[in-house]
Amino acid sequence: MVDTKVFLSGIELSNPIIPASGTFGFGAEFERFYDLNILGSISLKGTTAQPRFGNPTPRIAECPSGMLNSVGLQNPGVLEVCETELPRLKEVYIKPVVANISGFSIEEYVECALAMDSQEQVGIIEVNISCPNVHGGGMSFGVSPKAAAEVTRAVKDVCSKPVYIKLSPNVSNIAEIALACEKAGADGISLINTLLAMRIDLKTKKPLLANVMGGLSGPAIFPVALRMVYEVYKAVSIPIIGMGGVSSAEDVIEMMLAGASAVQVGAANLKNPFACKEIIETLPAAMEKYGIDSLSEIIGGAH
Repeated sequence: MVDTKVFLSGIELSNPIIPASGTFGFGAEFERFYDLNILGSISLKGTTAQPRFGNPTPRIAECPSGMLNSVGLQNPGVLEVCETELPRLKEVYIKPVVANISGFSIEEYVECALAMDSQEQVGIIEVNISCPNVHGGGMSFGVSPKAAAEVTRAVKDVCSKPVYIKLSPNVSNIAEIALACEKAGADGISLINTLLAMRIDLKTKKPLLANVMGGLSGPAIFPVALRMVYEVYKAVSIPIIGMGGVSSAEDVIEMMLAGASAVQVGAANLKNPFACKEIIETLPAAMEKYGIDSLSEIIGGAH
């Protein structure tokens, strides 16, 4: 019998599979498809301090081996998530969840972190630093080691629970930013977020997305995500949650060999709502095929 359990900052997961933020709603929406308790954890939809309608439509576009999205962090706001969405999820899911938070200023990150830190079911706070800093000219927090460290430090100062920083791949040196987050107190790193991309409608000769550019996700970005997880594993000593184009049990094993302690599944959920379930069910056979007895023992094994 193979052992699929892994650990994130002392939290035991029965397996490393976590639906990625933004692709699984607030979790309960998928309850009608299968028993959610088979999942290692769930990363909740990105939450901001105030409710957001998101970007204008069209905000989804297809492309070979993936998709573009420019949803724009549509969510009901952190108060509604804490008062309505988390209690609703608790009715169908008993394990600790990952609360993904976003903000457009340090103060907003702190507000969201404080609210989520007080929620019993939240096990890890995942901080998306791909948002533009409204007080810094619109530059994303995640493209500067200094800004990334500032967000990390501010959130850590108000949180008692583990804080994982979710990094943008749209940078020249991902390891440098991960290391800055670790030095500022981060308990873990999540990577990667989507790659900046666009498409043009040949009929209208205009960008397909109303926002012009969006985030590329899906199998097309898996090799990029794998490379970045590999680089960050060499640079830091804290756990990594790897994501980006994961769609099979083999992808999970590959991501863990690169250095991930757990793996998030994103765009695959939008194409197939049973994606996470199927990966979990096929993972033991894939482990046996490649002579793996315990997943926790292969983390970083490719180094």
